[in-house]
Amino acid sequence: METVKLEIFIPCTHLEALREALRSVGAGAMRNYDSALSYSLVTGCWRPLKGANPYDGEIGVLTEAEEYKVEVCCRKELLEQTVEKIKEIHPYEKPVINAIPLIVVGKTHNYETGH
Repeated sequence: METVKLEIFIPCTHLEALREALRSVGAGAMRNYDSALSYSLVTGCWRPLKGANPYDGEIGVLTEAEEYKVEVCCRKELLEQTVEKIKEIHPYEKPVINAIPLIVVGKTHNYETGH
């Protein structure tokens, strides 16, 4: 089984909705645990351009705001479903969702067996 780590940037107000969405598709599950993720407070910045429909900010104005960077692992075969579920609850017009394959000592880490 292959595993990917997702990095998701989301407003702090939406953390619980994100946790529920991830749990509903099995992201963050490993062995006898679910809801395994970490999050840290970061400052994001962006400038909406003409034609944008920003959740926060004004067209042409550089905006900065606190948000969470959430990190969670999921099985590769759940990736598409997980990203779609995240987009359903995410308020940003273009959510930042990075998917990073995990490699441990030259092989993919198996979160079910711990190897």
